Order: sequence, then structure tokens, then C-alpha cells
Amino acid sequence: MDYVLVVKQSVYGSQGAFLAYQLAQELVHKHHIRQIFFYQDGVSNGNALVYPANDEFHLVKAWQAFSRQFNVPLHLCVAAAQRRGVVDSESAADKSAVSLADVFQLAGLGEFSQALLQADRVITV
Repeated sequence: MDYVLVVKQSVYGSQGAFLAYQLAQELVHKHHIRQIFFYQDGVSNGNALVYPANDEFHLVKAWQAFSRQFNVPLHLCVAAAQRRGVVDSESAADKSAVSLADVFQLAGLGEFSQALLQADRVITV
């Protein structure tokens, strides 16, 4: 079964994004995850400038490792990301201000819509 996971929760401040990560960990062993799409405040999960305390779980790094291990694309809504200061080298006004974390990609709603059309299930957290 093909899934698309939509994460709308901020990287820190609530348990939603961590719950999405745990869900993805379970899903990937039994099903195919077409993509994980970060939307609204969820785009903070792809911010390279997030530095949690040493004794806290580093969710951005966990998403990166998950994507590398299971080859699951991590897409951030480009409009939501730009509004929240998460930019890549192409969209940053100042090229030294890139804040998009490695492995994450900026994507439009068109790419998201295509994934939805091909998915059997969509889960939003």
C-alpha cells in the first residue's frame, strides 16, 4: 500500500512532528511511503538552523537519516517554507542565508498533488 504522510506540526513545541516520525518508522517496514510532505508550520522540520539542547532528540537529523535509509523523499511546501524563512540557494535573497537542511527539498503543491493521486492513503499529522 502506498502512503503519503503530511506533517503540519512544528519541529518542536508540540509532539505532532515526533509522532509523525514514529508513524513513518512503523509504516516504512510494512508499506511504501511515496513522500513525506511538510506543510504550514511543519516546514520547520527542514530548517538546518534548528539546534536542540544536547539532551534532546534532534528531529531534523532523524528525518534526514530516515530519508537516506529508506529512500523516502522529504518535501517542504515552498510557499510555506519561504514565509517561515526556510530557503534554499535558489530562493534565498542572500546566498549565505540558506537554511534548508540537507536531504529536504522544496516542492510545490503540484508535486504534492501528483503524489496524492498515486497514493492509496494519506495521513495528516
